[in-house]
Amino acid sequence: METPTLLVWMSSAAAIVTVLAIALPFLTGGGQSKRIKAVTSRRQELAQQQVDDLQSKGSSIRHRKGQTRIDLMKKVLVTLKLDKALASPELKESLAQAGYRRPNALIAFTFARIALAAVFFVLCFTYIASMPEFPYPQPVKFLFMGIAAFVGFSFPKIIVTNGAQKRQVELNSGFADALDLMVICVEGGLSVEAAFDRVTSEIAEKSPVLAQEFGITSAELAFLGDRHKAYSNFADRTGLASIKSLATTLVQSEKYGTPVGTALKVLSQERRQERMANAEKKGASLPAKLTVPMIVFFLPPLFLVVIGPAAINILNR
Repeated sequence: METPTLLVWMSSAAAIVTVLAIALPFLTGGGQSKRIKAVTSRRQELAQQQVDDLQSKGSSIRHRKGQTRIDLMKKVLVTLKLDKALASPELKESLAQAGYRRPNALIAFTFARIALAAVFFVLCFTYIASMPEFPYPQPVKFLFMGIAAFVGFSFPKIIVTNGAQKRQVELNSGFADALDLMVICVEGGLSVEAAFDRVTSEIAEKSPVLAQEFGITSAELAFLGDRHKAYSNFADRTGLASIKSLATTLVQSEKYGTPVGTALKVLSQERRQERMANAEKKGASLPAKLTVPMIVFFLPPLFLVVIGPAAINILNR
């Protein structure tokens, strides 16, 4: 391929990559409508729970979509003596931190781990059995099938862990601004419940995940009898140390009668200093991180632009 043609193809590829990088954030939806529906659903669920507690004992059984399938999964888990895993609070907390908060999420997660382990084991066994001749000893065959089953068993856990980490990054990125808004609302005379409502509406576009958590906490404050439980649920759902500090601050403020605005202002200042320290840390590590990308991606195009015209002139002579 001639050098001018190669330069044209490289320029076209760079232009396509640039356009895709710019257009990708606009093509991927933020899922804001789903999160708003989740907050609304949580409000309705808490309201219905409050009404059921006040009414006399009646029928609280409601038809749920897919109940038969969930019951079948639960029967399978009970048959396999895995019903104790359904009562694990740590597993429920990890699923909640990843955004899976349906009542049947724990059953579906546990069943998915067992089912995928069996599917991967069967697929590996089928592949090995279809081979004309297995080049390794017999114990290695069972080792491969065991590894495949372990991969299938661990796959749902990996998805949940990655989802929780990604969600925590999104929550942490907008928490400082949300805390500043909450300080302004409380010092402006709003109650804690009204401050949560106002912060939810203000940060819905910028940080929809955090707005969902604030909205659920606002609903729990309105319908749950124990306010401390609502704050504790807020911290457990997110798993962030900063939100746990906020929950602890609100609980202690109500317990000891200290001004909420003053406590939130101190917490906001600490959070702002922590964010500045993290920014300085990232800025200090930037030169070392940029060394390899500059060598790999910056210097070759620079040499191509500087030496390319001279090389073309030499080749055309």
